[in-house]
Amino acid sequence: MPVRTFLIFVWLTLAGSLWSAPAQAEIVRLRSDVCYATAPADRSDNIAIVSRLRFDCAAPPPYAAYANGWVWLKLRDTDRLRAMPAGWQLMTDQTRFRRMTTLIVATDGTVQTHRIAPGTVGGHWGLGGMLRFPVARAGSDVAAVYVGYRKLDDLSLMRKLTAVSPASALRLQGVWLGMMGMFAGAILSAFAYNLLIYTGQRLAFQRWYLVWSAVALCYGLTWTNVFAFVLPEYVGPVAVKGNYVLVAGMIAAGNMFFLSVIEEGVLPQWLMRCGKALAVVNLGVGLMAGFAPVVAPKTIDLWLNIVFLMSALCLGTGVVTAISRRSRVVWFYLVGWTPVLGIFGLRVARNFGLMVQDDTIDMATFGAIAFEAVALSLAIADRFRRLRQERDAAEQARKVIEVESDTFRRAAQTDYLTGLGNRAAFHGNLRSLCDAAPQSPFLLMLVDVDHLKDINDRLGHDGGDLLLCKVGRGLAAAAGPTAHVSRIGGDEFAILLPCRDGAEQATRRALEELQGRTLTHGGRSWALSLSIGLARWPDHADEAEVLVKNADLALYEAKQQGRRRLIDYTTQLRQTLDSRQLFGEEARVGIERDEFSLHYQPIVDIATGVPRGYEALLRWQHPVHGMMTPAIFGDMLNERKLGLAIQQHVLDMALATLRDNPVDVPRLSVNLIAAQLDSPQAAARLLDRLRHFGVEPSRLCIEVTEDFVLGRSIDETARALGLLHDAGMTVALDDFGTGYASLIHLKHLPFDMLKIDRSFTLSLFDDDGQSEAIIRAIVGLGTALGKHVVAEGIETERQRAKLADMGCRLGQGYLFARPAPLQAISGMTAAAA
Repeated sequence: MPVRTFLIFVWLTLAGSLWSAPAQAEIVRLRSDVCYATAPADRSDNIAIVSRLRFDCAAPPPYAAYANGWVWLKLRDTDRLRAMPAGWQLMTDQTRFRRMTTLIVATDGTVQTHRIAPGTVGGHWGLGGMLRFPVARAGSDVAAVYVGYRKLDDLSLMRKLTAVSPASALRLQGVWLGMMGMFAGAILSAFAYNLLIYTGQRLAFQRWYLVWSAVALCYGLTWTNVFAFVLPEYVGPVAVKGNYVLVAGMIAAGNMFFLSVIEEGVLPQWLMRCGKALAVVNLGVGLMAGFAPVVAPKTIDLWLNIVFLMSALCLGTGVVTAISRRSRVVWFYLVGWTPVLGIFGLRVARNFGLMVQDDTIDMATFGAIAFEAVALSLAIADRFRRLRQERDAAEQARKVIEVESDTFRRAAQTDYLTGLGNRAAFHGNLRSLCDAAPQSPFLLMLVDVDHLKDINDRLGHDGGDLLLCKVGRGLAAAAGPTAHVSRIGGDEFAILLPCRDGAEQATRRALEELQGRTLTHGGRSWALSLSIGLARWPDHADEAEVLVKNADLALYEAKQQGRRRLIDYTTQLRQTLDSRQLFGEEARVGIERDEFSLHYQPIVDIATGVPRGYEALLRWQHPVHGMMTPAIFGDMLNERKLGLAIQQHVLDMALATLRDNPVDVPRLSVNLIAAQLDSPQAAARLLDRLRHFGVEPSRLCIEVTEDFVLGRSIDETARALGLLHDAGMTVALDDFGTGYASLIHLKHLPFDMLKIDRSFTLSLFDDDGQSEAIIRAIVGLGTALGKHVVAEGIETERQRAKLADMGCRLGQGYLFARPAPLQAISGMTAAAA
């Protein structure tokens, strides 16, 4: 491969790795939103003392005010933390101090305190050169945040203070781990290459390159805290001291490498002397900054940045001179150092406060250094090609490319959490299997971990990660050594299994044994549940994309059937999907043709049978299939645009019924979907429709399911339902007891009515009293909270009598009346009364 092509390949690979880093969602920068206070060194750092300090929000105090004492930072506006979930992390960059304390004050007065000192940081370090402090309370429960330092270097050197959600913190740690894996792999590969390229007496430029590589690697691993995996306390102030020396040493070694690698006689002697002097000054200032500060920390940091800029100017002059004198090596050096100098220029600008403080420049720094390691290796190779035979140098370059390519390939195709293949690896293996001969069939299984969100809520995200790792190991063991197992999403896995004798049945049995396996974490347990969809190649598809879609259909069916099962793809699943899509197309025309109508079922007083209202139930008079209920076509209501159009039509029909039949239908219940109440604005539009039809809000009851509650932001849901409730509308929670909603929703959401799901009523006498116990609990809960309770699905007198005995006052079901058109219920209310 030509050298220029290779350089472009390596640079694009590094740039792509940076560009593909996950977006830093849910990261709130707080550094510019703090107030300051100072205190003597002997002053206690407890909340009683700190909260009484006088904080100035206008400007930070001068260094002399806290050089030998405490400086405290207080978050000015805690509302910025409101979106942070429980377990969020307060992060700050590393600087030097004698002691650091964080005080997180909750709204109930409790205080979460963290104290660290040099050498006793413990587990408070994070990748990316950060110190992190986990906060147990959600951001909305935080009343105040204090961060204090005793004998801090300088406030201007403490540049980052951020709040990070658990998910974003995990993603950020993963990006840093992947980046430093690539960084270390590139430098170690180049280092090994230069150790092997010449085993005799080494030339000066090669020795300086080995020194530069070693120092750059140590700097990267120290600055990002990767060294802490080996030396846990080599973080915080201890690491900052080493960073000053290492970065200065890296610049000094880079200067010396440049002066020695350029061909002899190209650079003038005065420039050689200037470069060597700056290398010594760099190292001296770095040692002074790290271990013997003789001036204020901000001043010595300024000196270090100025020396860096002078070194860059010297190198720039040398590059221009070498180009003008037709140096060949300088082009390799220029390609390698241009990104590094540019990135370090950005770092200096950031250090002077000219740019935003975030991780992008830091990540780019180590990507550029890794690229530089490769480029400088090529510069050395070029010199050896001129000193040795060209064939030997080319062979060594080929070995470097092979090592680095393999390193990048493994990093690009490995899931950082489980160690399995990632989505890219899955698609690569899938294409390879599809391209094989037709005589080599295989299976594709898509696996979804059920209720991962609930697991994260109960066990924490570390428990969720533990579960995913356990699932990955279990799937790999179940599939066997011939299979390819990949993690293709947050809770999704894929298994590619060649069809060999007995392999499929053995895998099925192993997956069944995996179901229900107990995970224990933090004193809590969770039973593993997997939904699995299976499709075969080439029986079920002859294209890779179609095979994935068919396996996904089978996975969807497994979820629909109750999860925790394996479903094979069948043509019936495809026909069902096509039928659902066809129903959706016909439904749009059906609205225009008035094919949809409402049937009404009374909600009665169980004791007297007198109707207290009616529930509107949707029916579709299909021109081909006849009268259909939502049990047949209801799936299409989940499509937001179509479902909203149908439900708005239903609402208009219901309001017209209330307007035109005030005697026969005094009150009416209507089921709404999430899209009709996704914001307070949607609730306002619903009230406008009532005013348009001239219907009092008290005559309308809206019913929502537990899935609706779970699927929305609780604040938006509460505001929308609160507007309707305040207007006089009744709000009912339908199918109560079948979902996963927390009982706290009954306290915070304005429900007036609980509707017991018909499954409990129908099994009232058939499950050893379990349904009876649940119904009694719901009735008791509703009565205690002052809410009406309605039992659905009453079909026998025995059920009616039992429910009345348990204190349930309202009910509906076939015992009283089946759903019927408006004409059939005309006069029913008056007659019953």
